[in-house]
Amino acid sequence: MTQTQKIYEYLKTGKRLTAIEALKMFGCFRLAARIADLRNQGYTIWTDYVTVNNKTFAAYKLSK
Repeated sequence: MTQTQKIYEYLKTGKRLTAIEALKMFGCFRLAARIADLRNQGYTIWTDYVTVNNKTFAAYKLSK
Protein backbone atom coordinates (compact mmCIF):
# COMPACT_ATOMS: atom_id res chain seq x y z
CA MET A 1 0.00 0.00 0.00
CA THR A 2 1.39 3.42 -0.92
CA GLN A 3 1.72 6.37 1.46
CA THR A 4 -1.09 8.10 -0.43
CA GLN A 5 -3.38 5.11 0.06
CA LYS A 6 -2.49 4.87 3.76
CA ILE A 7 -3.18 8.57 4.24
CA TYR A 8 -6.52 8.27 2.44
CA GLU A 9 -7.53 5.31 4.61
CA TYR A 10 -6.62 7.31 7.72
CA LEU A 11 -8.55 10.38 6.57
CA LYS A 12 -11.60 8.20 5.84
CA THR A 13 -11.90 7.59 9.58
CA GLY A 14 -12.87 11.26 9.97
CA LYS A 15 -9.70 12.31 11.76
CA ARG A 16 -7.51 15.18 10.69
CA LEU A 17 -3.83 14.77 9.88
CA THR A 18 -0.83 17.06 10.32
CA ALA A 19 2.63 16.75 8.77
CA ILE A 20 4.20 15.64 12.07
CA GLU A 21 1.56 12.92 12.51
CA ALA A 22 2.04 11.77 8.91
CA LEU A 23 5.79 11.53 9.46
CA LYS A 24 5.36 9.49 12.64
CA MET A 25 2.60 7.20 11.34
CA PHE A 26 3.49 6.75 7.68
CA GLY A 27 7.09 7.96 7.28
CA CYS A 28 5.75 10.67 4.97
CA PHE A 29 8.01 13.73 4.70
CA ARG A 30 5.82 15.52 2.11
CA LEU A 31 2.23 15.37 3.33
CA ALA A 32 1.18 18.37 1.21
CA ALA A 33 2.30 16.50 -1.92
CA ARG A 34 0.31 13.39 -0.93
CA ILE A 35 -2.74 15.60 -0.24
CA ALA A 36 -2.28 17.13 -3.71
CA ASP A 37 -2.21 13.60 -5.16
CA LEU A 38 -5.52 12.81 -3.44
CA ARG A 39 -7.08 16.06 -4.62
CA ASN A 40 -5.95 15.27 -8.18
CA GLN A 41 -7.75 11.93 -7.82
CA GLY A 42 -10.95 13.87 -7.12
CA TYR A 43 -11.15 13.80 -3.33
CA THR A 44 -12.19 16.95 -1.50
CA ILE A 45 -9.83 17.61 1.38
CA TRP A 46 -10.19 20.58 3.70
CA THR A 47 -7.20 22.43 5.10
CA ASP A 48 -7.45 23.89 8.59
CA TYR A 49 -4.65 26.10 9.87
CA VAL A 50 -3.77 25.51 13.50
CA THR A 51 -1.62 27.84 15.60
CA VAL A 52 0.21 26.50 18.64
CA ASN A 53 2.90 28.53 20.44
CA ASN A 54 2.90 31.13 17.65
CA LYS A 55 3.56 28.43 15.04
CA THR A 56 0.98 27.80 12.34
CA PHE A 57 0.65 24.52 10.48
CA ALA A 58 -1.87 22.76 8.26
CA ALA A 59 -4.21 19.99 9.39
CA TYR A 60 -6.01 18.11 6.62
CA LYS A 61 -9.43 16.47 6.78
CA LEU A 62 -11.42 14.56 4.17
CA SER A 63 -14.74 16.12 3.24
CA LYS A 64 -17.75 13.84 3.72
